[in-house]
Amino acid sequence: MRLFANAHYEFIAWRRKAYVVSAVALMVSLVAALAWQVSRGSWLRYGVDFSGGTLIQVRFEDDVSIAEVRAALTEFPNAQPTRFGEDAEYLIRTPQVGEIASEAAEEVPLALEAAFGEGRFEILRTEAVGAKVGSELQTRAILAILLSFAATLIYLAFRFEWRFGLAAIIATAHDILLTLGLISLLQIEVALPTVAAVLTIVGYSLNDTIVIFDRIRENLHGLARRADFDQVLDRSINETLPRTVLTSGTTLAVLFALFLFAGGMIREFALILIVGIVLGTYSSIFVAAPALREIERRWPAARKKPGRPARARATA
Repeated sequence: MRLFANAHYEFIAWRRKAYVVSAVALMVSLVAALAWQVSRGSWLRYGVDFSGGTLIQVRFEDDVSIAEVRAALTEFPNAQPTRFGEDAEYLIRTPQVGEIASEAAEEVPLALEAAFGEGRFEILRTEAVGAKVGSELQTRAILAILLSFAATLIYLAFRFEWRFGLAAIIATAHDILLTLGLISLLQIEVALPTVAAVLTIVGYSLNDTIVIFDRIRENLHGLARRADFDQVLDRSINETLPRTVLTSGTTLAVLFALFLFAGGMIREFALILIVGIVLGTYSSIFVAAPALREIERRWPAARKKPGRPARARATA
């Protein structure tokens, strides 16, 4: 941390380059979302939790290729087998057909027995969710994200000026859009853990932004000239840089360990958090602070200038 103890980086001077990076990333996310929307009818790949259907986790005794699993499920043309954890372990997803979501839970094992033989695999987990339940979960997930976001913004409105709150909204929206863009681009399955990851990213991004804004507010006391505002922003970011690097670095170390050594849904969960924390740190420095600068330029706040000492009254 000594490397950043006396840092004097001019972050605000780099803001235009950051604008270009963010614009390109947002454009890539938009193109990916439109491409998946046109090709598949949905820009997000919803899991069983939200779309309804059956999820079966199966482990084979011998090493079985994904092509062999697909061949065994020819009776289920919409089934989607994917590797999960070990080489011989798969997740089989089947969308709901008809009113009964659990039909595949009985028919898929029979199809696997016919192809591989009885006792050559083990069913580890079975989940069946109806389309109605999936739709309700999807609505509640969106509501949870919006309510958590609104509660945090109410807190910002009481603690800071509206300028700070608006800049924080811009930075957090930036992080959410890019995170959703990554999920769409990589077609990561949207399940309940994915919603938990997005909620965590919202909280982390706002927390990092609040720390910098709190230091900016402290440094603004006694500001005499508007020309010093850029210097105050740079100074505040540099003063909080050791804390930012330490917090983000330790969190990323744990997440990289999960991503490298965990499997299945945990790995996707860790990947989303890794990207979200990197974006949250980036946006606090290169999006939130420059946004506050632009807001201050257009709607400058009335700040008190340092007063002059009163002259002593002349006595006769």
